[in-house]
Amino acid sequence: MYITMLGRQPAIGIAELEMVFGGNNVTVISSQFAIVDCDFFDVQKFGGVPKAGKIIAELPGNNWFQISQKIVKHYTDQWSTFDGKITLGISAYGPNINAREVQKTGIILKQKLKKTGVSLRLIPNTEPALSSATSHHNKLGLSQNKVEIIVAVANNGKTIIAESTGSQNITAYANRDQERPKRDAFVGMLPPKLAQIMLNLAVGGYSKIPNETPCSSEQPLVILDPFCGTGVILQEALLMGYSAYGTDLSEKMIRYSRDNLNWLADKYHAQFDWYLHEGDALNAKWRQPIDAVVSESYLGQPFSAPPSPAKLVEVRDNCNHIITEFLRNLGSQIIPGTPLCIAVPAWRDKTGQFTHLPLIATIARLGYKPHEFTNISQNDLLYYRADQIVARELLVLTRM
Repeated sequence: MYITMLGRQPAIGIAELEMVFGGNNVTVISSQFAIVDCDFFDVQKFGGVPKAGKIIAELPGNNWFQISQKIVKHYTDQWSTFDGKITLGISAYGPNINAREVQKTGIILKQKLKKTGVSLRLIPNTEPALSSATSHHNKLGLSQNKVEIIVAVANNGKTIIAESTGSQNITAYANRDQERPKRDAFVGMLPPKLAQIMLNLAVGGYSKIPNETPCSSEQPLVILDPFCGTGVILQEALLMGYSAYGTDLSEKMIRYSRDNLNWLADKYHAQFDWYLHEGDALNAKWRQPIDAVVSESYLGQPFSAPPSPAKLVEVRDNCNHIITEFLRNLGSQIIPGTPLCIAVPAWRDKTGQFTHLPLIATIARLGYKPHEFTNISQNDLLYYRADQIVARELLVLTRM
């Protein structure tokens, strides 16, 4: 059993976990954490999970004195004969937990281990929990002598204690985003983390793929991105072991994608399987097979402030028309059961309310079935920053 920390928009992380492990194997215990019933969890494969850890204990309450005693006894027993120096961080999440008490637990453990001849370096807590960046830069959870203890208080009052198996590699995300030779702010810059999430939302554990083929085979799954832009989704698909197929209306974007994918191959000293060509998503003819479709569709013009009602209707209707025609064209070329994750625009007003595309309410008429999640609603899958007017609404669909 593993505990997984949820990101800034928890519903998206929950959805990602459900699509990979199944809804019945994901239990949401708070707004920050979910438990996943699985034998192994690799945090680097999930864009919506900043940290994860293997559960080592569950306590009936949330009394910090008892929690502290449990941690000190467990790790004193485990490390009393450890050969080498240990680096330790403790992260506690829940009400009425303060950094001083968390730090005190680490100091007590350090003193007990010192008596057995074991050296421990304690990462100081300025807050009850270490940031994901601190965990990453200290390589916590990546070896037996670099450990992070995660303490999470559930909504039912119980406390989960887990040992971290790592945090997201934010350095690698930044490098893949910022070091690419070709970027274009005008067409939007999809974060690699979000691309990874979208791929997991579409492909999951392969169970939804009509012509299921494991990625380890000689014929990896083919992921189509019909609005490929500078190739961020294609890039992440290749790194996840898929074959990437991208098209775009703009010849410039095809050139940019080609340059970026060649850069990726050089960076990782790998031979990737990818194919690009120009094509208008409204009438393009795609080659087969297509195992899954993952794409950020047309989001319309950017806004720095909420548009007027008249302008919003104009932009919404234009986006709705383009994406509807795209889905009609795509539906005629993919077989029933093909999974999709499509990012479409939603517009936020001053009150925080969203205007959605009309096509979402009638998506079945276009031949697509929305995925039914166990712990969340598909309506919750909105990705945006605090200052953004145009959000990305993630549609997780299956061709009927």
